[in-house]
Amino acid sequence: MRVSFDLDEVIFVSPANHKTEPELRFSLNKIYQERVRYGTPYLINELQKQGFEVWVYTSSFRSERYIKHLFRHYGIKFDGIVNGQRHEREVQGSKPQRMPTKLPTYYHISLHIDDEAVVVTYGKTYGFDVFQLDAQDDEWAEKIIARAHQVKRKLELTGRL
Repeated sequence: MRVSFDLDEVIFVSPANHKTEPELRFSLNKIYQERVRYGTPYLINELQKQGFEVWVYTSSFRSERYIKHLFRHYGIKFDGIVNGQRHEREVQGSKPQRMPTKLPTYYHISLHIDDEAVVVTYGKTYGFDVFQLDAQDDEWAEKIIARAHQVKRKLELTGRL
């Protein structure tokens, strides 16, 4: 089963409002200025250890290369990355109607973690599970792991996994 994470305000957070992982060492911190939510390396690696594929699904236009290299410094290797360019090319394509900014079902993603209420609405409309995360929460990793298992059980019971 695939789980995806938005970047901005989910994994990349402000240290003024959230606990963050230690800043990367000089000069990497000049290249990669984003601050990563505390517990992210543990969470991503734990999900993968428990058999989940973990993806990034962001509407930002950071390159796949940039995302891969940044997270490599935290000991994280994502199973897939969908950025703004890929989404526009593959999901929107030449469709005349405007598609939602994220459509995890297109990539067979069963659970998406995001901070935006509009993505929760997309989930209800387009049939994907969303865990909304925004405020500082010391138990966020445990809640997401539990939700991933809950979604997996639901999919198994309905024969969709």
